[in-house]
Amino acid sequence: MARLTTVEVSAVSGETAAIFKEIEGAFGMVPNLFKSYAHHPPLLKANWNKVKAVMMEGVLSQKVKQTIAVLVSRDNGCTYCVAAHTGALKAVGVSDEEIGIIVQNIEQADFSVKEKALIGFARKANTNPSRIEDAEFDALRQAGVSDAEIVEALGVMELFTAFNKFLDSLQVDIDF
Repeated sequence: MARLTTVEVSAVSGETAAIFKEIEGAFGMVPNLFKSYAHHPPLLKANWNKVKAVMMEGVLSQKVKQTIAVLVSRDNGCTYCVAAHTGALKAVGVSDEEIGIIVQNIEQADFSVKEKALIGFARKANTNPSRIEDAEFDALRQAGVSDAEIVEALGVMELFTAFNKFLDSLQVDIDF
């Protein structure tokens, strides 16, 4: 049996077409991720709204959010999201050299102590959430992290954990 086909941009109308237009305006294209979600328009709408809320709003920088997206996706083995968000890091001015440092040893990357703490926490929440202890929350707070920032970082992790599983289950082709 063949993989799920993506919905072509030219084949949609109504609310789906409007969502695709908004996505294209944000990314310059409609990625296959969203073309796959278009098979169930309510899910397309919900996930696009979640992307906007998590990735385009809030106080964390795009560099921090895109780093969480890349590292969580690497931890989960999702090549689609790693490729997409490595590109997004480049788009916000992160060099190939720094991306290599981020991937190899986040502690040497150009982030504040607070940002490193949030990135590490999001990764642990992805790979081992039941092992998070009170001391880790204390360390976040000592680094100056607010509860809102914790939730925002975990929102990025949550979004990409779901996208990773969705994309890998459907074996969606990388399209950028």
